[in-house]
Amino acid sequence: MHPDLENCKAILENENLTCVVKHGDKLLKTTDRGIKPFLLWIENGEDLQGAVAADKVVGKAAAFLMEKAGISAVYAAVLSEPAETVLKNAGIAYAFDRLVPRIQNRAGDGLCPMESAVMEMDNAETAFTALKSKMQGKAIAN
Repeated sequence: MHPDLENCKAILENENLTCVVKHGDKLLKTTDRGIKPFLLWIENGEDLQGAVAADKVVGKAAAFLMEKAGISAVYAAVLSEPAETVLKNAGIAYAFDRLVPRIQNRAGDGLCPMESAVMEMDNAETAFTALKSKMQGKAIAN
């Protein structure tokens, strides 16, 4: 695993975060869940081209956002099979601890709503538009 990715993974685990992104000397850390961090970073114009990311859970929705953001390598504690396909197709290096068929919703009784929104998609731009639209009713705030 790339040294920056190892470093992000260690920070993720040691500081009990949900996502860590390293881009040059810049380190972005969050405890926000789901796709919110990447959606905000993209919308705020954060330059993540070539950055590495460590995330607790990476499903297809998050993988599309990472592709759109320009992430070059990802570590996921939990990675879904559809997300793995997105990362492979985008040429993003990845490592994971556990591969799962899909990401469940927080209640554990169905598919994550963000995964549902992009499950049939194969394009990061289209997925970004759909996810942004899906999140608009959920007050994305900094």
